[in-house]
Amino acid sequence: MKIVLAYSGGLDTSVILSWLKETYQAEMIAFCADIGQEEELKGLEKKALRTGASKIYIDDLKEEFARDFIFPMLQAGAVYENQYFLGTSIARPLIAKRMVEIALIERADAIAHGATGKGNDQVRFELTAAALAPELGVIAPWRDPVFRDRFPGRAEMIAYCEEQRIPVQVSARKPYSTDRNLLHISFEAGILEDPWLDAFAPGNRGMFKLSVAPEEAPDKPEYVTLEFKQGNCVAVNGKALDPYGVMKTLNRLGGKHGVGRVDLVENRFVGMKSRGVYETPGGAILHFAHRQMESLTMDREVMHLRDSLIPRYAELVYYGFWFAPERYALQALVTESQRNVTGVVRLKLYKGNILTAGRKSPVSLYNPKIATMEGDPTKAYDQSDATGFIRLNALRLKVGARVAGASLKKPACKHSQTEPFCDAPITRSNEGDVASHMSRHRARRAPAHRAPSHSELRTLNSEL
Repeated sequence: MKIVLAYSGGLDTSVILSWLKETYQAEMIAFCADIGQEEELKGLEKKALRTGASKIYIDDLKEEFARDFIFPMLQAGAVYENQYFLGTSIARPLIAKRMVEIALIERADAIAHGATGKGNDQVRFELTAAALAPELGVIAPWRDPVFRDRFPGRAEMIAYCEEQRIPVQVSARKPYSTDRNLLHISFEAGILEDPWLDAFAPGNRGMFKLSVAPEEAPDKPEYVTLEFKQGNCVAVNGKALDPYGVMKTLNRLGGKHGVGRVDLVENRFVGMKSRGVYETPGGAILHFAHRQMESLTMDREVMHLRDSLIPRYAELVYYGFWFAPERYALQALVTESQRNVTGVVRLKLYKGNILTAGRKSPVSLYNPKIATMEGDPTKAYDQSDATGFIRLNALRLKVGARVAGASLKKPACKHSQTEPFCDAPITRSNEGDVASHMSRHRARRAPAHRAPSHSELRTLNSEL
């Protein structure tokens, strides 16, 4: 039997590698995706081979991650539950995709992962495998009661490593767990399981890796320009960059100014709530700038349609349905919506804040000659047209109000003897009287209404 394992070199996956080899009498192939972990990858090959792997793949996927996963998601404006920039979520389908590819190259029987039975990652890995290679088996040790009985805690894992001479450096357990990639770094579990804990308190500043505390950011703001072409950032401060270069540059700039820190309680796909703390400096800047570019260039109805789908798109990413047909369908709509999202956005970064300092576009839909409060030289808008526009939109409101008030005693009104509410035209001479009268009518409205009788409806219809 041959198994491809998603391997990080930490205690959990080191134990899993050895245990799978022992339990299944399997040839183990380790795989690690380089998606921006940086120093975490040092010495990984040597460690995997000493632990029992016959081979290890350490694949640099940073450019693919930025180009094919981060940028399409940012075009969609996807933010889970209005707070989470989906840094971990969007990385998992890429890792699983490459793991499946390696399994097919190596003619492996199964893939395996170290995700727990309580988290979202197990779903993301396995849904990706199901979509791309349904014939592959999937092994999830943390869902295996035999594995959990053998390793109920960290002490048993450490003892096993000593027994098997597995080369892991064991130190005092961190008070939280971390996950890092090009888009973000996440912190959860341990002390962070208390939602009352202030993660941004001075005593916790050592936790953060990508950004300084806003209080420690420079006292002078920094301006940055982002150039967009069809919804993708293609240059920063006038320098042309590929998606990977954009992410590296904006992570540095955002981190310098304490941008992109988020503390939230989110709803996991498996049903429980979870508290997470995130650093997403580059992603926060890109998301904000992209929205500003859209505000200038995107048609209103297209924007509102796309925006209505943001929660759905974000859920698909968070739940692990990146390779599902509905995500592909949504992506096609997103791509079409970005056709004219082209131009330049200027931002000001200052002590954790991202502020708009200007935006321009050769395909801007904003026309100051039309929008001006001064005279419109284009004659594109006739203010008199608004009268009919308002009347038509008010019609259903008037009908509804009359139906609701049909059963009420209609008070006498010097402006109207038949209407339950004053409909007299407002002029400079009577606007005070009308406003006062309308206020008195509203005060008289009953808090609850019975349905009008047939005779009242006949009277109402004749009035309309």
